[in-house]
Amino acid sequence: MRASVIQIAVDEGESVESRRRRVASMVREQAGADLVVLPELWTTGAFAYEEFGREAEPLEGPTYEAMAKAASDAGVWLHAGSVPERDPDGPLYNTSLVFSPSGDLAAAYRKIHRFGFDKGEAVLMGAGAELVTVRLPATTLGLGTCYDLRFPELFRGLVDAGAETLVVPAGWPERRRSHWTLLAQARAVENQSFVVACGTAGTHAGVPQAGHSIVVDPWGEVLAEAGAGEEVLTVEFDPGKVATTREQFPALKDRVLGLQPPRRP
Repeated sequence: MRASVIQIAVDEGESVESRRRRVASMVREQAGADLVVLPELWTTGAFAYEEFGREAEPLEGPTYEAMAKAASDAGVWLHAGSVPERDPDGPLYNTSLVFSPSGDLAAAYRKIHRFGFDKGEAVLMGAGAELVTVRLPATTLGLGTCYDLRFPELFRGLVDAGAETLVVPAGWPERRRSHWTLLAQARAVENQSFVVACGTAGTHAGVPQAGHSIVVDPWGEVLAEAGAGEEVLTVEFDPGKVATTREQFPALKDRVLGLQPPRRP
């Protein structure tokens, strides 16, 4: 399986429409890949809080349309990162979109864990409530977004739902880059799954981004890692390694906690 991880630079001075066209072109250049992944909130920047409301879109808005067409043109499965979604009957959401090679929407995931500690995203956006997996021909994706990476129970739930490849778009800050790589490897090891984590480059509202998108195998080995700038990271991996790893080292079978409600004393 071939994955292309597009680490986009999101800098001030480029309009959303211009970036949308540029990213669509980058997706089309990945024809031949099985999976293409974009980062979190790449239309606005994950820390450009004041842009969320101004640039929020309905689910089937301009980014949806552009990415659906790009996926179809390239003939790839496209995890189009996330966009600020405006629900006509509720708040904004940080919503990821996954398209099939025919350009059809395969899944939408509203980010469950909102970052900000009672400010920023945590107060401007609503929280999702559903775990989402997507079945590809070669593997099943489990979807998380950025801050979700710090909550292992979410990924345990995705594994229980059949996930074998965990995809995490993000707008992760440079000052906590060591956590980014550490957590990506931890989620891979504890869930015996591949992790495909796509970050942004550039600066969002004065916050330098970590970049360093990363692909990790079920043993925690880093298969590929990007640098700090805009880059397309391409890696080939065997999805069958998930089943092999789980057979060779069946740690998931020894789980005790979280499988059933605790007994009352």
